Amino acid sequence: MEAAVKATKTIPVVGVDFESDPVAKGWVATLARPGGNVTGFFLDMPELSGKQLQLLKEVKPNLARVAVLGDARANEPQFRATEVAAQGAGLMLQRLPVKGLNEIPRALADAVRQRTGGLLVLSSPMIFGAVARIAEVAVKHRLPAISLFVPFFAEGGGLLAYGPAFLDPFRRAASYVDRILKGAQPGDLPVQRPTKFQFVVKPQDRQGHRTHDPTGAAAARGSHRRMTGLGFFRERTIASCTLHTIGSTMSPIRQKATPRN
Repeated sequence: MEAAVKATKTIPVVGVDFESDPVAKGWVATLARPGGNVTGFFLDMPELSGKQLQLLKEVKPNLARVAVLGDARANEPQFRATEVAAQGAGLMLQRLPVKGLNEIPRALADAVRQRTGGLLVLSSPMIFGAVARIAEVAVKHRLPAISLFVPFFAEGGGLLAYGPAFLDPFRRAASYVDRILKGAQPGDLPVQRPTKFQFVVKPQDRQGHRTHDPTGAAAARGSHRRMTGLGFFRERTIASCTLHTIGSTMSPIRQKATPRN
């Protein structure tokens, strides 16, 4: 994204996922009125870590120590937000910053040696490239884990996935491109934040042990199960979910589920 912004000040640029805050970077004036030639979708939400920690505690009530795996170059805001949320939840936090894919196995091995009780996986393009491997290690060591890479993390074997609907910004970006081609100015199109979130829980692990569904998705009207290579996963698409800010009281997701198209 940064290369595209530096390359032109006149050609419209629509970003599907800004990896950094576009206002802080100087790419846009404000999210509501970008100005210039750049607009798109800013999906980075450090405040999600508080909800993810809450979900881990609901599936493992005696959780005391959580390892947090993330990109050392891109995830510092998420690391800081997770530390604040962990303090509020009374959890010990073990940072696992990595600079490359080759460092991930060692970081996860450190977490296992430290007898961590859960794993929270932060988001970056590099981490996404290893999400299946991370889920595999979590399953091997029976480590409750959560990531916002929905549904890929749960499909890979991870216990929980909660975050913005992955394909939604791509569809919405197409509408922005269409409007620009019809004459709209990118500077007049607001930079959008996520409005649709998905939650996927794997109710049964490979060894056949049942896991608690913290949202009651099994009984939620409109929920359904989707078959994958690793078994059934309950999945819900939440059309509008209020995210509590860091430091506020986190409550379980109780919104009515809406079926996916």
